[in-house]
Amino acid sequence: MYPLHREREQPIFSARAHVFQIDPATKRNWLPASKHAVTVSFFYDASRNVYRIISVGGTKAIINSTITPNMTFTKTSQKFGQWADSRANTVYGLGFSTEQQLQQFAEQFKEVKEAARLAREKSQERYELANPALNIAAPQLSQELSEDRHSPPLLTVNGPGEEKLFRSKSAEVELTVEKERVKKMLSEGSVCEINLEAELFTLQDSNAKLVAALQEANGSVEQWKQQLAEYQEETDRLREQVAELEAQLGHPAAAAHTDKEELSRSLEELEALLSAKDQEIHSLQSKKTDVGELEREREEAIQRLQDLERRNTELEGQIESTEKTLAFSREEQEKAEVEVQHFLEALDVKICDLNDLRQSLANLVDK
Repeated sequence: MYPLHREREQPIFSARAHVFQIDPATKRNWLPASKHAVTVSFFYDASRNVYRIISVGGTKAIINSTITPNMTFTKTSQKFGQWADSRANTVYGLGFSTEQQLQQFAEQFKEVKEAARLAREKSQERYELANPALNIAAPQLSQELSEDRHSPPLLTVNGPGEEKLFRSKSAEVELTVEKERVKKMLSEGSVCEINLEAELFTLQDSNAKLVAALQEANGSVEQWKQQLAEYQEETDRLREQVAELEAQLGHPAAAAHTDKEELSRSLEELEALLSAKDQEIHSLQSKKTDVGELEREREEAIQRLQDLERRNTELEGQIESTEKTLAFSREEQEKAEVEVQHFLEALDVKICDLNDLRQSLANLVDK
């Protein structure tokens, strides 16, 4: 229960929401009362014993609604709610960021409405005790008196043997006109059209989020293209290194040749992947309307980029292995050449010895 003994107005509950008011001209469309979400608070005015909903935008009060027991807060969508204020001659609408915030506000409105009803009943009891003539008045007239505290005062006419209590003619006319105006406003602002306006607000919010996500996806596409260009340059560099190694080593060993063929096939597969990625980028640029699809394609592209990175790492390892194999083959060739040179040198020595022996035999024959 809310306190009824505070000496000044106290805040009870606050929430952040977008504030709207019904268009006074058409009674059909919502007009935004704030450019962004503002604080909407429940206040208790101890001096007047009333509860109010107040919201201030800058230096202007965009909501100043006194809560009465006959008010009703209606949730027209998952994040939008409204209530009619006959004294302000308008309908207020609130758009919340989450369904939970809307539910909390609706529950608070219901509690404050009940507190306002109890406060009115207590005030009415005190007024009836101070004015015995109210006990004779009609129940409907007493309720109208409690609903409108600013109407002209009641006049009491004492007749012979009975007492009568009635409003002045101006008060009756004013109350009738106000009721007709409220009925007309509520009948014109049909629930269906108000629901459509609330859904339009939700769709506009969702559209803004989709545009932001699409812009982020476009930025990611540019980053992907740059990364693909870098991978292409890395692939070209690796191919040039392989070509240089082949040119330097000439005809490598059979194992090295097999590794190079496998490396060439891997490079061709990498080029095919890069070509497919370029096609995916072009396709992605032509599909900028579906953010969910863009998000899935972005995840696939990231996965493929990671696969490309792993493939590049494997290729680098294969190149290193090929280089080692080629270096080993070269060393073997050099060793073989050294052995052949040694053999040739030994053969030359033997030939020299043979020539000397032949010369000796010739000398012996001459003798």
